[in-house]
Amino acid sequence: MSGARQAKRLRVVVVCTGNICRSPTAEVVLRQRLEEAGLADRVSVDSAGTYAGHGGESPDRRARDAARRRGYDLSGVHARAVSRDDAEADLLLAMDRGHLRRLQQVFGSHDGVTLFLDGEAGGAAAEVPDPYYGGSAGFEQVLDLIEEGSRRWVERIRAMLADEKTPPVGSGT
Repeated sequence: MSGARQAKRLRVVVVCTGNICRSPTAEVVLRQRLEEAGLADRVSVDSAGTYAGHGGESPDRRARDAARRRGYDLSGVHARAVSRDDAEADLLLAMDRGHLRRLQQVFGSHDGVTLFLDGEAGGAAAEVPDPYYGGSAGFEQVLDLIEEGSRRWVERIRAMLADEKTPPVGSGT
């Protein structure tokens, strides 16, 4: 279709340490929220870890169980490490400040590198805590934070899709 304007598309990568707890959960929750908002055809969502040691593994059983109790299916997600190809993503959403620093080391001044909960908690950037060494309550808390953060990201992504220039999303701090 010559002369037809192609709709803007965005690529989002959510990042945690091993890509077996927080980031695969956020990938699935955010993808579902985007589907519910009618934006899934314009946004791809993926997840990755800063650590390659879990490559190919399924998400942690406790994360899968907590997600399933709330209607999310993590079965199609497999761990991978952040790669140079991820530099093409519009948004690289870090679960905590350690991941944020690592993404800044790998990708430099990428405008889309920010915390998943950037701007949450009354304007202060918050972190999604690592539930790996705790019990099921930690996975429930992570889901609470990810559901709220995803709700907010849907609105931010909607605005980004409407804006031709897609401004930087946050301070990344």
